[in-house]
Amino acid sequence: MHIDLPEKRYYGIGEVAKAFGVNTSLIRFWEKEFDVLQPKKNAKGNRKFTPEDIKNLQLIYYLVKERGFTLEGAKIHLKEEKQKTLSKFEVIQKLQMVKAELLKIKDQL
Repeated sequence: MHIDLPEKRYYGIGEVAKAFGVNTSLIRFWEKEFDVLQPKKNAKGNRKFTPEDIKNLQLIYYLVKERGFTLEGAKIHLKEEKQKTLSKFEVIQKLQMVKAELLKIKDQL
C-alpha cells in the first residue's frame, strides 16, 4: 500500500487516517494495542506521528488488513520476526512503486 503524505516532521491523526483510508478511532485503537506505536502528544493531547510511526503503521496495516493477521498474531509476528517482516515489507513497497511508475508510463504511451 502506497500512502501519499508530504514530507514533514509530524503528522496529525486526521492526516494519517485519511492517508490510510481508515477512521481515526482505528489509529487510536492500534496505538493502544501495539507497543511500537508511540506518537508524541502536544500540550493539548493531540497526537503527532513521526515518519517512523508512519512506517510502523504501514507495517501494522499490511499485516492486519492485507495479510489478514489477527491483532494477537500481528503482535507476536512483530515481536518475533520484525526485522524479517520489515525487510519483506520494504521490498513489496518498492515493487509496488515500480509497478505504479510503469503503469503511469504505459498510460502516457
